[in-house]
Order: sequence, then structure tokens, then C-alpha cells
Amino acid sequence: MFEQILALGIFIALFAIGAIRGVHIGVLMLVGAAGTGLLLTDMAVDDIIAEFPLSIMVLLAGVTYFFAIAQENGTVDRIIDWALEKVGSSAVLLPAVFFLITAGIASMGAPLAGLVMMPVGMQVARKYGVDYALMGLAICFAIGAGGFAPTSLYGIVTYSTAHDAGIDLSPFLLFGIAVGVYLVMLVVAYFMFGRSLFTKKSAANARTSAEVGAEAGAGETAAGAVGGSGAGLRSAGISRGSASATKVAFGEDEEDEALFDSSNSGASTASAPFSFVQILTVALMGALIGTVVVLAALGQEPDIGLLCFLFGAILALVDPKTGKAALPKIDWSTVLLVGGIITFVGVLQSMGAVDLLGEGAKAIGSPLIAAFVLCIVGGLVSAFASTTGILAALVPLALPLIAAGGVPGWALIAALGVCSAVVDVSPFSTLGATVVATAPAEAKSRLTTILVKFGMSMIVIGPVVLVGGLVLPAMMF
Repeated sequence: MFEQILALGIFIALFAIGAIRGVHIGVLMLVGAAGTGLLLTDMAVDDIIAEFPLSIMVLLAGVTYFFAIAQENGTVDRIIDWALEKVGSSAVLLPAVFFLITAGIASMGAPLAGLVMMPVGMQVARKYGVDYALMGLAICFAIGAGGFAPTSLYGIVTYSTAHDAGIDLSPFLLFGIAVGVYLVMLVVAYFMFGRSLFTKKSAANARTSAEVGAEAGAGETAAGAVGGSGAGLRSAGISRGSASATKVAFGEDEEDEALFDSSNSGASTASAPFSFVQILTVALMGALIGTVVVLAALGQEPDIGLLCFLFGAILALVDPKTGKAALPKIDWSTVLLVGGIITFVGVLQSMGAVDLLGEGAKAIGSPLIAAFVLCIVGGLVSAFASTTGILAALVPLALPLIAAGGVPGWALIAALGVCSAVVDVSPFSTLGATVVATAPAEAKSRLTTILVKFGMSMIVIGPVVLVGGLVLPAMMF
């Protein structure tokens, strides 16, 4: 038992050291897995390396490559501009519209790519009298909802890890649960910060839809106020320098920074038509979604990573320049993060350390209480650390509780995943920090207070809602 407890202690310590020192946790986990496996068990090096999740690596690399091409060739910008042109000037609808647009962007591989909408949203909120808190929360919620799509990071990590453990969790069910939770949160945000929009007519409602589309350009001015020391701007979004500055200010983990690369796309005007390559990209996006849905309906398990590589290869053949430019944007940082954590968890499983956690879960007595505690731990740690890392670590560690019986695996994994993400609106995470950073100076203090209360409350409210509304009914029926 001593070896198992020591291994668990090393696992936790590496998480803490990586967060405090700003070292990539995936690197630490790979080294820790090798050291633990060789020194505390009789595992060979080949056995340790075999724990690395190659299927997840292909999935993450393929998805981020395909959607990086879509951003490099300007397709994402065109979609944003087109959507903004179609928006009327109703202040009541604007947060909901930004939710839909941002969720679509976040579903394209890297959830944090949706942050390109934050400075645009803040400018639109200022012009139309929308509460900054409502607009910021709407965009944060959209990033979380889109992130659990079958083609995006949170969803990929959650359902892939569950499938590797033999748990039948449908990626579409997981996505639907996440979207439902975030839509309820959006309604709550409307009730808290948007009631005045329903009772008075904003003077800005007289503006034309074309002027709304033009706000994307004005968003660059807002983003410029964020990036310190003259950091360069992304198109209608946040620069890598300014994003790093917000993370330094609020203590966000360094491994999330690579995801901001996905917001690097060319500037465009709202009136420009879609080019041939952009039309082809949109068609292939539709083909990806359609193929996944059809295969899933036929009882087949589609390999989304290989599909994305196929469609990415088609676009690269048509436009070699953007295909080459997208290669460095494959999210190797997240591949290494998830791979390192899962490799260490595999070592822990081989030596029986995970079974030891299962015995501890049984000692609690009630599977429901154990599930609630696990979801609270996921939310609490994720509020100050990488959500992706927490998902990769806690999903496998929840398996003993599922194996003990009484808790449906799909329900617990879905609840744990969403509970680990809903806390990201706090200003101690990338999403909340960006809300504060892109808001006008006079609103920063109020926003910080609101987001601290909202984010920290989700540590408890999230598990109460998800365990009570999802896990408990699944246990009963």
C-alpha cells in the first residue's frame, strides 16, 4: 500500500509544482510516469510508453489541424462577419446571438478560440447598452458549451477517456447535456443582468445591421487596450501577448496559452464575398458534421481525427499555403498535456493505486455522496488550474467509483466534465480574466467582483445541479 500512496502523492505533487512554477504539466507527468513505473513497480519502459493514448493524440491533432486551416484561410472571419451582418440592432438578442456565434467557433477544436469574440462583444455591449457582465458571461458560457462538442477539446478528452475505460458515453449526449446546462446559465444571467433590456428601448436600436457588423473592426481598439507593451492584435480578437498578460495577472496555467494560436486569422471586411476556398471549407465543415452524425446513427464509431486529416488534406491540396501555415497550429501542447496525464494514470492503474481510491470511495458509504465530492473537487481545482488537465486526470480516477456499482458511468463522467468547466467564468481562469481585461476601465472592478462570486458559487451549484439532476435520476431509473 505504501507504494500506491507514494505514487498518488507524486501525481498530486506534479500537478501542484507545474501550476506554481509554470512548467508544462504534460512534461512533468511523462517523466513522473517513467520514474514511478521503473522505481516503484516492475513495469518495463515499453509498458509505460504503451500507456500513452495514441488515439486521442490523432484525434486532437486532426481536429486542430483542420480548423486551423479554416482560420488561416479566413473562413472563420467570413462566418463571423456574415453572422454579424444578419443581426438586428435589438439589444435583448445580442448576448444570445454572441452565444450562438461563439459556441460555433469554440466547437471547432479549441474552445479558447471563441475568445476572439470577447473584445467584439464588449464593444457591442457598450454601443447598445448591454450589461458587460451579461455579454461576458454569454461568451464564456458559449465557449464552455461549444467546447463539449464532439469535435472540440473538452468533449474529445471526456468521451475518449470514458470510451477507453469501457464506458458507453455518447459524445452527442455529452454535448447535449453541456449545452442544456449552459443555456440555463444564460437564462439566469439574463435574469440577473439583463432585465432592463426587456423594459426599455435602447437608443442604439436605431442603428443598422451593417453598423453592427462594423463593430468587429472596432473590437480591435478594445483589444489594444488590453495587451501591455504594445502587443500585436489578432483579427478582431486578443493578441497572444495580451492573453498571456491576463493569465499572468490572474494565475492561469501556461499550457492553455497554445490554444490562443487558433485565433490567428486574417482580417476581412463584412462586405467581401466568400472565396472558393472558403466555400469549400464551409462545405467540408458541413460534411464533417454530417458524416459523424450519419455514422453514429448507423451504429458506427467515426474516427473524427482521421476525418479531419482527410478534409484538411483536401484543403491543403487546394491551397498549399494555408495548409502549410496551419501545421504549426496543431495543438501539440494539449496533446502532450493530455497524453502525459493519461500515461501517469495508466501507471497508477497498473500498480493498483486507482483501486485504492475505489476502496476510499466505498468507505464513504454512499455512492451519491462520493460522486458529489468528486464533482466538487473537479470544480475547485479547475477554477485555478487547466480544465483540460483536470478532465484528463479525474475522469480515469472516477472509474473505481463507477466499478463499485450504484453510479451510472455515463452520468457521472458527464457531470464531472461539466462541473469542471462551469467554474471557468471566475477571473482566476482564462475566460473570466479575458472578460475583465477587455472591459472598459470603469467596469473592471465591478466585473471582477461579479465573476468571483459567480465562478466560486459554481463550485457548489454545479455539483448540486448535475449530481441532483443527472446522476441521481440515472441511479433511480
